[in-house]
Amino acid sequence: MKEMICINCPLGCMLTVDDSDLSNIKVSGNTCPRGVTYAVNEITSPKRMVTGSVKVTGGNQAMLCVKTCEAIPKGLIFDCLEVMNGVTVQAPVAIGDVVISDVCGCGVDIIATKNIPKV
Repeated sequence: MKEMICINCPLGCMLTVDDSDLSNIKVSGNTCPRGVTYAVNEITSPKRMVTGSVKVTGGNQAMLCVKTCEAIPKGLIFDCLEVMNGVTVQAPVAIGDVVISDVCGCGVDIIATKNIPKV
């Protein structure tokens, strides 16, 4: 048995999860069906959004805020951050520009979350 708080909506339901049989995970304490989906995904394949920054040259700022365009497997977070640490982009950069394609081979892009004009 595991306990977790569902983060899919503002209710923050306290979930109790019986994962003794991974083919039949039982969830209780949820107010809505999203709690079951959240708990099952969290037990079987947890994923997280990753935010960070990369270096910029030729712009009015030295660093660019970036994020994954969708959640990546939790086990790849530190590898993803290491890849970000080695990247430098050239200004101009616009919100939504792909900064790193297919980070860590997981099929998810790292995108810019800020506009940085060229100077």
